[in-house]
Amino acid sequence: MQKEDFVDRVLIHVKAGDGGNGAVSFRREKYVPKGGPDGGDGGDGGFVILRADASLSTLLKFKYQKKFVAQDGQHGRGKKQAGKSGEDLIIDVPVGTVVKDAKSGEIIADLDRHGMMVCVVRGGKGGRGNVHFATSTLRAPRIAESGERGEERWLELELKLLADAGLIGFPNVGKSSLIAAMSNARPKIADYPFTTLIPNLGVVRLNSGMEYVLADIPGLIEGAHKGSGLGNLFLRHIERCSVLVHVIDIACVEGRNFLKDYDTIMEELSKYNIELLKKPQILVANKIDLLEEDELEKRLEKLKQYTNREIVPVSALTRQNIDILKEKIAQFVGESKLKLKMLPAPPFEKPKPFKTKLELKFDFEIVKTKEGFVVKGEQVEAWLNRYSIEHRDALVRFLELLEKNGLSERLKQAGAKDGDTVWIGSYDFEYHE
Repeated sequence: MQKEDFVDRVLIHVKAGDGGNGAVSFRREKYVPKGGPDGGDGGDGGFVILRADASLSTLLKFKYQKKFVAQDGQHGRGKKQAGKSGEDLIIDVPVGTVVKDAKSGEIIADLDRHGMMVCVVRGGKGGRGNVHFATSTLRAPRIAESGERGEERWLELELKLLADAGLIGFPNVGKSSLIAAMSNARPKIADYPFTTLIPNLGVVRLNSGMEYVLADIPGLIEGAHKGSGLGNLFLRHIERCSVLVHVIDIACVEGRNFLKDYDTIMEELSKYNIELLKKPQILVANKIDLLEEDELEKRLEKLKQYTNREIVPVSALTRQNIDILKEKIAQFVGESKLKLKMLPAPPFEKPKPFKTKLELKFDFEIVKTKEGFVVKGEQVEAWLNRYSIEHRDALVRFLELLEKNGLSERLKQAGAKDGDTVWIGSYDFEYHE
């Protein structure tokens, strides 16, 4: 098949929305000269959620769009008005998609049910407005929290359910020719056993607009369930198909008995996994162009009585009845997808927004440079991100916290003298003992 038509593994980058900032605001009303703080909270950032959709068959859309960003929360406003939370970004993926963390390889979720959802990154928590910081001693606080940044990560999406329908049957029954006639796949076709060593995939498109993925599963032989002819490897692919298309050489070109071939394949399926026999199955009699009409009718009737199944007679070479087969498979695939949609998805519980935990007791590093002394550390950055120290009260609170953790003493030990510059984040201060 054409490379761009089927994608079963992609890397995408997801970024949740940032929380909105809390507001520093005070009541401004006539006859209320000293209104109290009324800054509202910022809204939470939107989450990124993956949702399984049985109507999708490939990850093709992720080949062209790699980055997904949820909406940020709005900032708080005066009059205690909270900012609106950002909308969640819901990304639909095919049922059977395995979601992994691209960096660690950890499996986050296996979306094997229609409607199943998983949160992959959490939105940042909105910051609190200054109304939350009023105390009996600080009645007009000029302090508010900044919104928390939303989480972000790279994800690997792998489609485990590779095809909607799989062509099965002995080698040389014409499966490769069939998939070439039905889809845009261009497999290698030759007249010898095991021409196909890996499953070929093709996208079948109907005039109605429906499309499905068809897999040419490499030929099975007797003993496949034990590994003969790489059969156990091929049977694994069959497990991933929702509909099986059993192809038989009705003309018996290689001198085999088509009834015995049918029994052998069915037995191999049952020995590998009895559940395979419960899958919807379409029986296709191929190479009808090689038989006289009377002989063909006899064989088709014999096969129908033996299998008790509806048979679709086709010729991959002359394309006879190919459109009928495409429609029949589409019908089975549609019914299978409808059943998938009816299965209840597990309940989805949305987690709380992301918020960094701030420690009151923490360590930090002091580095001497040409410009002065740089104070840095994980918790220092966390506190700077949480509060905007342009506001007076936020600055006082932050410096008092650093002082409680030994800032002045640590600077003195590092060799700081009166008038030296001390850098904390992007802010600079003048050191005095």
